[in-house]
Amino acid sequence: MKNILVIQTAFIGDVILATPIIPALRKSYPEATISFLVRKGNESLLRHHPHVKEVIVWDKTEGKYLNLLKLANRVRKMKFDAVYNLHRFGTSGFITWFSGAGVKVGFNKNPFSFCYTRKVNHEVGNGKHEIERNLQLVADDLPLTRPEIHVSAEDEQVVQQYTTQAFVCMAPASVWFTKQYPAEGWVKLCKAISPEMKIYLLGSPADKGLCEQIAKDSQRGNVQNLAGKLSLLQSAALMKHAAMNYVNDSAPMHLASAMNAPVSAVFCSTVPDFGFGPVSEQSHIIESPEKLDCRPCGLHGHRQCPKGHFKCATTIDVKQFPTP
Repeated sequence: MKNILVIQTAFIGDVILATPIIPALRKSYPEATISFLVRKGNESLLRHHPHVKEVIVWDKTEGKYLNLLKLANRVRKMKFDAVYNLHRFGTSGFITWFSGAGVKVGFNKNPFSFCYTRKVNHEVGNGKHEIERNLQLVADDLPLTRPEIHVSAEDEQVVQQYTTQAFVCMAPASVWFTKQYPAEGWVKLCKAISPEMKIYLLGSPADKGLCEQIAKDSQRGNVQNLAGKLSLLQSAALMKHAAMNYVNDSAPMHLASAMNAPVSAVFCSTVPDFGFGPVSEQSHIIESPEKLDCRPCGLHGHRQCPKGHFKCATTIDVKQFPTP
């Protein structure tokens, strides 16, 4: 095979966890060119990857299905020999089916898996990490490897100004309410960190308000809000140099894994057994010490606690967090 397409059009963390498939394909097909299809907003993650020839972007925000048809036609014209679809939903399955590729590989949960030349079971809760599940699309029993993103010299230069003293990073936000450790918990953690240690709050522009409130409520002069000021790759570059990175079960956890940065990950409504935990050499899991019959309440987060009490988060004590 000379021309390969990898598809993962889900969220930031899903794209990061898909990156180990790139070296696996490179090893199996050293002469092949590899392209990667992502949703708009995630393309920067692969901008500097040495083994990705082209990043193809699907804009889901406006004219989603019209853009899907245009994209499917574009993919077909590129005449890929093989398509590896890591996404489990129908839109990506349609692109795979319409591609005309002789080899089509993906998970059996995709509605278009009938067209796959190789389909793999996607089983959650059997001890496999999502990275291992993804690698099964290339070959059985490939070992778990860390995700791989590449920051540029410019990214490193941007964050250099923040690395002049010892520091930790906190990424307190999540798309889902039940995946997000409460703001008051992050405030307590800020107060538990040595005042001699700088604390940087990371996040998207949408997280700026939350981080500003945490910084204000902490009443500590060592807390600085960087939400919305750094790109994804710049955030990753900063996390690499941190003494510790405190995150939810969310995209920043996977950024830390990709940089092999020390990470402490809070799991509220979800559990590491789902296979989405951190894989840095120095990884810590923080979760409720209580046996809650309602936890986990689903593979993904919820916009509110289904039981109304959110004990999976509120019973986590700040003393459970390792501090540098």
